Amino acid sequence: MSEIKSFNDYTSKYNSNVDYSALFGGTSDSSSVGNTNMLSDYAAIKNGSYGKLMKAYYAKQDAEKLSGKGDTSQKLTLMKTSADSLKKSADALNDASLWEKKKIKKKDEKTGEETEVEDYDWDAITKKVKAFIDDYNDVVKEAGESNTKDVLRNASWMTGMTDKTSHLLSKIGITIGKGNKLELDEDALKKADISSLKTVFTGYNSFAGKTAQKAAGISNAANRASVTYTNNGTYLKTDSSLTSGKIDKEV
Repeated sequence: MSEIKSFNDYTSKYNSNVDYSALFGGTSDSSSVGNTNMLSDYAAIKNGSYGKLMKAYYAKQDAEKLSGKGDTSQKLTLMKTSADSLKKSADALNDASLWEKKKIKKKDEKTGEETEVEDYDWDAITKKVKAFIDDYNDVVKEAGESNTKDVLRNASWMTGMTDKTSHLLSKIGITIGKGNKLELDEDALKKADISSLKTVFTGYNSFAGKTAQKAAGISNAANRASVTYTNNGTYLKTDSSLTSGKIDKEV
């Protein structure tokens, strides 16, 4: 199974060692060097090598955009859907009412007697945390199988941010497992200090808040990659044979 690593591990996928500098070399103030370059260019044009080099260069640009080595439209749609779900579940954890004490009915396991107490709704909290982790892991899985540069970049930022928060996450029962996926210990979550949970899950700069931002970035990247610019100047959604270019800009 593919894994999300640091972005440096992916840079080699998006750069070519082919040197096209001969097409775009600078000029010199020296007339002798300039004349030599002109003669060289003339010879290259005359023997056809210049034309072949130009053709190879532009063929490379087209191939990078439309070669089909990127992600298919279906994969990009799934990636966007997963990222949107993650943002939604992350935002749900920021709901203030989730972290307020409520009147909860608790049943005594021995006597079966029900009593009403004021406490946090741990079942609701656990349910939303589990949904968040499931969505997070789906995005990690989908992004790990992606060939779209901006998707990988945003996903690697997200997992990097998670790694930096690992110590705080461990205090509430969340650990980072194989493939950078999250694992939840429900018992540890329910025993965690409520202030620690609020620190992790509430606020724009919380772990959940930053994850929501990264999820939006991944969704936008997948959406951009699913569009290609046609020769007549109109935008069309890609199909399985016209996928997003992996080389869009330097990092």
